[in-house]
Amino acid sequence: MLGIVPAAGRGSRIQPLGFSKELLPVGSRLDGQTERPCAVSEYLVRRMVLNGVDRICFVIGSGKSDILEYYAAGYDTATAIFVAQPSPVGLCDAIFRAEPLVSPQETVLVGLPDTIWFPEDGFCRLADDRLSFLLFPVDRPELFDAVVVDEGDRVREIQVKQRDAATNWIWGAFKMPGRIFHQLAALWRERDRYDEYLGTLINAYLASGGEAYGVKAGTAYVDVGTFNGYRTALRLLENNDVPEDVGSHLLTAQGRSHVPSFPGEGG
Repeated sequence: MLGIVPAAGRGSRIQPLGFSKELLPVGSRLDGQTERPCAVSEYLVRRMVLNGVDRICFVIGSGKSDILEYYAAGYDTATAIFVAQPSPVGLCDAIFRAEPLVSPQETVLVGLPDTIWFPEDGFCRLADDRLSFLLFPVDRPELFDAVVVDEGDRVREIQVKQRDAATNWIWGAFKMPGRIFHQLAALWRERDRYDEYLGTLINAYLASGGEAYGVKAGTAYVDVGTFNGYRTALRLLENNDVPEDVGSHLLTAQGRSHVPSFPGEGG
C-alpha cells in the first residue's frame, strides 16, 4: 500500500520560514517521556500508517532537502521514497510523479502535508476498491474543492474554489486502487496536462464514465498553510487531546528518534 505526499509547493502564504512548510512545528509529540515539537506533515503520515501504508512517496522540489533528511529512514514500519518535481506546477503534476511506483493491484492513499484533520482513522473509512474522497464540513468551501454527491454518495461534481458552492463538504484526502490511479494519470496526459487542480481532472473522469464516491466521515479540517490556519490548528489540536504519541515512530538511519532544531529552539 502506497501513500503519496505532494510536498513540492513553495509555501508562499506562510513565508518567510527557514525550512520547508511541511516541517512547520504544530503542536507536539511524545518522544518517549519527552514532549517535542511535531512537524505538520507528521499528522498526515501517521494517518497513512494507521491505514496500513508500507511505503510513503514524498514528492519534493528543489530546496526541500530538509524533508528528505527528516524522513530519511521512513516512519514507523513504512519505507520513505523521494521523487522530484522539477517545478511546482500543480497538484496533479506532483501526484502523478509517483506513477512509476504504483502497482495496479495495490491501494493508493493521497493527502496534503500542510493540513491537519480528524478523525485520525479517516483513511480507514474509505473503501480500497474504488476512488473515494474523505469529506469534511467547512465554513468557507469556496476556498477549497467542494464535493457534490448524490443520495448514494456518488460524486456528481467537484467545484474548484467556486463562489456560492453548492455544498460545504470539501475533500481532504482520498484513496483508490492503483489501476484507477493509472487511469487518471493517462487521462491527465490525454488532456495535455491541462489540469493543475485535481477537481477539474476528476470532473473529466466522471464525464468519461468514471465513478467516485464521497464519504462524509471527516469531523475537522484545517489548512495550516496560512497564519490564520496555523492558529486554528493549534486550537484544534488542543481540543483533540494532543500531544500524539508519535515520536518513537520517526527514525533516522542511525535508528534513533530524530528531532530537528526549529528556529528558536536551540541546538
